[in-house]
Amino acid sequence: MAYSKPTLAKIDPVWERISSEARDAISAEPLLGGMIHGTVLHHRSLEHALAFRMSQKLASAEMSEQILREIADEAYVSEPALGDAARADIVAVFERDPACHRFLQPLLYFKGFQAIQSYRVGHWLWEQGRKDLAYFFQMRVSEVFGFDAHPAAKIGRGIMIDHAHSIVIGETAVVGDNVSMLHSVTLGGTGKEDDDRHPKIENGVLIGAGAKVLGNITVGHCSRVAAGSVVLEAVPPMKTVAGVPAKIVGEAGCSQPSITMDQLLKGQL
Repeated sequence: MAYSKPTLAKIDPVWERISSEARDAISAEPLLGGMIHGTVLHHRSLEHALAFRMSQKLASAEMSEQILREIADEAYVSEPALGDAARADIVAVFERDPACHRFLQPLLYFKGFQAIQSYRVGHWLWEQGRKDLAYFFQMRVSEVFGFDAHPAAKIGRGIMIDHAHSIVIGETAVVGDNVSMLHSVTLGGTGKEDDDRHPKIENGVLIGAGAKVLGNITVGHCSRVAAGSVVLEAVPPMKTVAGVPAKIVGEAGCSQPSITMDQLLKGQL
C-alpha cells in the first residue's frame, strides 16, 4: 500500500477562542443560543462567520442576504489577506478597548469592527474593477453603521475604531497598520480638487474623538491627534498635536500611543 503523507489540520487560535467563548456565552445566556450558534458555531471558519454576519447586517430590499453572503465568501476565498486583517483587528480591539473582554464581542456586537470588515470587502470589489457594487457596499455600511469610508481608500490591519459613529474616510486617504481612532473622526479633503487630496495616516497613530484631518498631509507614525482638533498641516512622527488649527504641543508620550490609548496631554498645553 502506497504511503500517503498525513494532512495536518490548520490551527487558527483566534477562531478557536471565538468558538470556545461562543459555547460559554450560550451556557451563560441560553436566550442568545440561536443567534450565537447561527453566527459562530454553525460555521467552520472565521471567514465564513464574517460573511454570514456581514450579509445579515447589510441586507435590504435592494440586495438579499444570500447574494451579499456569496459576494463576501468570494472575497475571502480570493483574498486570504482579508481574513488575516480581520484577525488582527479582533486582537487590536481586545487589547485596546477596555469594554472588550472576549474575542467574540467584536464579531457579534461591535459596529466599528463590523464596519471595517464590510469596508474591506467593498475595497476588494473596488480593486477588482466592480466599482458600482463597491459603492453599494459603501452606501449600506454608511447607512447601517454610520461609518463612511470610500472603497478606494486604503486601510491597514490591526485597526481599532471605538464606537465608530460618524467616521468619514475620503477616497485617497491611506491609513496604516495599528491605528486607533474614536468616533466622529474625519479624514477629508479641503476643496473640490479631483486628485490625491486626503490624509495619509502612518502606522501606530491615535486619533481622538471628533478630530478632523484635512488635505493631502501626512500624520507621522506613532503620533497623537487630540480630540476635537483640526489638523491642516503635516504632523512629524511621535508628536502630539492639539487645537484648532492643531499645533504641536509635545511628544507622543509613549512609543505606541495607538495601543496604550492614552489621550491625556499631561501638562503639555
